[in-house]
Amino acid sequence: MKNIKTLSALFVIFFAALLFGQTSEEAINQADELSKQQKHDEEINILLAAEKQDPQNFEILWRISRGYVDIGEHMPEKTDDQKDAQSNVYKKALDYAEKSVKAGSDKSVTYLRRAIANGRIALFKGVFSVAPIVNSVKSDCEKALKLNNSGTYHDALAHYILGRTHAKLAEKWAPARAVLGLGWGDLQVGIQEYLKAIKIKPNFRMFHLDLAKAYIEDDQYDNAKEQLKKVISSPAEDEDDGERVVEAKKLFEEIKNE
Repeated sequence: MKNIKTLSALFVIFFAALLFGQTSEEAINQADELSKQQKHDEEINILLAAEKQDPQNFEILWRISRGYVDIGEHMPEKTDDQKDAQSNVYKKALDYAEKSVKAGSDKSVTYLRRAIANGRIALFKGVFSVAPIVNSVKSDCEKALKLNNSGTYHDALAHYILGRTHAKLAEKWAPARAVLGLGWGDLQVGIQEYLKAIKIKPNFRMFHLDLAKAYIEDDQYDNAKEQLKKVISSPAEDEDDGERVVEAKKLFEEIKNE
């Protein structure tokens, strides 16, 4: 038993030494790989350790925000305690997105991650009850697209988030939204933003699915069917893509005779 405890202690020390000796770039690369593997808790632990060594590195900070968003999206939310726990995780995501903006105020990805974190909070609370947060999402997406310096995937995401925000707001009567300061929401603008995202990243199921929903809302059923087919035929890239195919098939059945 004593030998086992000794070996365990040595393993912990050895692992800590390896982790401490990691460069920021190595930690980032490892975290990105863990993110692809959907091992978000491990991803966060790697990044939090890296943050202690390099606290002003915006590349580390925005990835921590990403990790917390990914964790929050897959948390249970049936009970009040579960909802509180999820809300706290989204707040952590926003905190780290804010830190990343301060550390990388000239980088589009930092504004994108803040838009995403705020978007999750807005959806959690109800977009029509948090108008300042929704306006912040729009502003950050537009800032990210103006800077345009963090790669094509992030540009596509910025267009997508902006499109989703417009489409979500368009669900409510425009004069009622205007009173809340959200009169700018426009379904047609949302559709155009989705199309811009797809032009940059053509086979991403999430983009096609939400564009299909927007077309359905706009009674463009033929276009919606075409997008749903693309959801089903596109290769899987995201951990939620399987659920998106199921949803796309269901929607297609609902509108196939329209």
